[in-house]
Amino acid sequence: MIVPVDFVQSFGARGTLAILIFHRVLPTADPLLPDLPDVATFDRLVALLVQRCIVLPLGDAISRLRRGALPSGSVAITFDDGYADNHDVALPVLLRHGAHATFFVATGFIDGGIMWNDRVIESIRHTTCDSLNLGEFGLGVIPLAGLEARRDALSTLLPRLKYLRGESRISAVERIVDIAGTKERLPRGLMLSSLKVKNVAASGMEVGAHTVTHPILARLEVPDARREIRESREYLVDLLRQPVNLFAYPNGRPRTDYVSEHIDIVRDAGFQAAVTTSTGAARVGDDPFQFPRFTPWDPPGERFLLRLLVNRFRRPSLA
Repeated sequence: MIVPVDFVQSFGARGTLAILIFHRVLPTADPLLPDLPDVATFDRLVALLVQRCIVLPLGDAISRLRRGALPSGSVAITFDDGYADNHDVALPVLLRHGAHATFFVATGFIDGGIMWNDRVIESIRHTTCDSLNLGEFGLGVIPLAGLEARRDALSTLLPRLKYLRGESRISAVERIVDIAGTKERLPRGLMLSSLKVKNVAASGMEVGAHTVTHPILARLEVPDARREIRESREYLVDLLRQPVNLFAYPNGRPRTDYVSEHIDIVRDAGFQAAVTTSTGAARVGDDPFQFPRFTPWDPPGERFLLRLLVNRFRRPSLA
């Protein structure tokens, strides 16, 4: 199916905004993580968006949306978490195409940190074991002989660990690292440095907050959630010496990962808008603290554009 240009641009005609969400862009494809785009794929996607849509800074797009002045075919690009490849790999592509993105950074991992999920991923990648005995977690023996087995192991472990509460998740992850024997093999440069965060902002891109340690907010006590939200903004304001107006909820599913109380905290912390991972397009009159986002799974091309169009008609879930 060939999707006409005017049809593609029409998805914004009634004041709708498609907000795309990425996490990483890799220099080359990673067989262990096949869903992550490499630089060539991302380059083709950004080129397609620039050609067929109107790529706007998220803050500007939200402002236009709220005024009812959003151009037809508007798209905003966002990145979550704060991986170093956002700066090293994705940023040059964006600049080359004259495109803009907003980078939501979990501040506690700046300058050498590593997120819990990456500790697990890199342990599975680097372990020399052919299996892991995880009976203490009720998982039995997890086979690791071969690429498919290691992918399956991640599909089992990551969802199981995600919703454990704070210290319980930290303890479980560290135990897995110990069993895998990979503590000394874990990478230290996965996340942005302070200098790279500054470079992203200096390049004209927008930097938003994504909490300090990327917790599931709904699993925290209210004071802890408030501290995670406020301190992430304060850190970035101090680092960049400029306003930080946008927030992204970690994991981002309404009623599961955050609830209405967290919306109030985000608003009170001084943010002007927030984004979720609920599927759909943003419309005039939507809650500015629960804008939906769209994950571009398809390779760049007509199927991607068609899915972008279909996403225009989805109504997001709300907390």
